[in-house]
Amino acid sequence: MIEPFFLRALAAAIGLALVAAPLGALVVWQRMAYFGETMAQASLLGVAMSLALGQNLTLSVLVTAILAACVILLLSEQKVLPLDSILGLLHHGSLAAGVIATAMLAGPSVDLMGYLFGDIFAVSYHDLLWVYGGGAVVLATLWYIWPQMLRIAVNEELALAEGVPSRTIKAVFMLLLAAVIAIAIKILGILLVIAFLIVPAAAARPLAATPERMVLLTALVAIIGAVAGLFFSAATDAPGGPAIVLVLAVMALASLVLAARVRSS
Repeated sequence: MIEPFFLRALAAAIGLALVAAPLGALVVWQRMAYFGETMAQASLLGVAMSLALGQNLTLSVLVTAILAACVILLLSEQKVLPLDSILGLLHHGSLAAGVIATAMLAGPSVDLMGYLFGDIFAVSYHDLLWVYGGGAVVLATLWYIWPQMLRIAVNEELALAEGVPSRTIKAVFMLLLAAVIAIAIKILGILLVIAFLIVPAAAARPLAATPERMVLLTALVAIIGAVAGLFFSAATDAPGGPAIVLVLAVMALASLVLAARVRSS
């Protein structure tokens, strides 16, 4: 008989996979992985704030991730430094600040590794409400802006010429990323949450001919990888989050090899 904690972990993984699929596809198309990584690292400051003030972890991380998204959007407009340099500065600086803040404000008894890599087997029913309730809001919003996001992903200059409010749509998309990071951080951890977005999409991309098919394949890959990773974790006593990402990475490499063989034949 499967234990209740394992069933909750499966439910959380499947819910996150469904939410992450369309977001991950757009992140890969627009090459925004580093944006997401920077927001995720900055969210460690939200963990410190939650522990220090006794506030809800998800809400604290959400506020921090949204602030990080706003800072990234503002700094992306400046011309002094290249964008990748700005992201690198924020990425590593925010991670260092988050680790120090967590250690100073929360004390040595805090399990920092749990926040960095998550603990999917500790998911509660309350966490599942965040995954499915918050995920439904994210998907509904993404469905509303999906046509504009596709135009921006294909050709942003042409989208602007057609009247698409590119800056506004991209800002909304960044807020959706922040929401997913906040929802998933307790489950997958700060260092792995973006991997769950981009790795399934990277696996699906060589095999998909249309955006919609890529989203469906991404969801399928994410669900299969998450379920297989959880069973692998249970069988080997490996951490759940890293086991899921490892299985997904193997699937992505297999997809690349398969696509290369199909093209060469």
